Amino acid sequence: MQALNTAATGMLAQQLNVEVMSNNIANLTTTGFKRQRTEFQDLLYLNVRRPGATSSDIGTVVPSGIQVGVGVKAGAVYRIHEQGQLQFTENPLDVAIDGEGYFNVELPNGETAYTRSGAFALNDEGEIVTPDGFIVEPGITIPDDSVAVDINRNGSVFVKLDGQEDLVEVGQLQMTIFVNPNGLDAIGDNLLLVTEASGDPIDGFPGDVGFGTIEQGALESSNVNIVNEITDLITAQRAYEMNSKVIQTVDEMFNVLNQVG
Repeated sequence: MQALNTAATGMLAQQLNVEVMSNNIANLTTTGFKRQRTEFQDLLYLNVRRPGATSSDIGTVVPSGIQVGVGVKAGAVYRIHEQGQLQFTENPLDVAIDGEGYFNVELPNGETAYTRSGAFALNDEGEIVTPDGFIVEPGITIPDDSVAVDINRNGSVFVKLDGQEDLVEVGQLQMTIFVNPNGLDAIGDNLLLVTEASGDPIDGFPGDVGFGTIEQGALESSNVNIVNEITDLITAQRAYEMNSKVIQTVDEMFNVLNQVG
């Protein structure tokens, strides 16, 4: 019976669904994390009678036909790019993006990666870096004699030097947006890489048209809604159990047929 294979595809699909949701829940407190959602597609159909087939010599046609589906498959896993809540930390090097865009990060191989996580720090040379020590582009250095750092909503970085009253601008954070951010390749460590699917990076600065702004002393929380995730997890569990029940029922039907035979 085809029902065995059909139910098996349903179980595999829900297994993937649970894996995606478990990753969402695991990253509930990950800065800048965007929850993911699985999209499913039905498989090919067995056409016992096609819709519109003739049913008589005078040309009458069947209104709906008989098409039997053979299961389901995962079509894609999308990121949901809605804004996460801002958590204020009062750390001057914590910055959150309010709106669209990504920070640019220079990897050790010279490649540029992109991130929503603005949990930055200073390295031994005073450069603004990620927790892994990767330089945040365009490469801003805070002088050793700085006593305060101020980052405005346009990403301009100012410092107050020891013994001076006026702020001195030392650089401006860069940002990038994409036509299709779902096409970015996640490589872990809150980093994403450009792909052909994402489109070419569109570079700019915070506050430019289409770009978000910067909130200093804050971090963007994960946009995972734990209540929704648990509800969807229960639904996926029920769907998995129902597909398992189908396999059990088909097996019982086979046993009946064998006994009759």
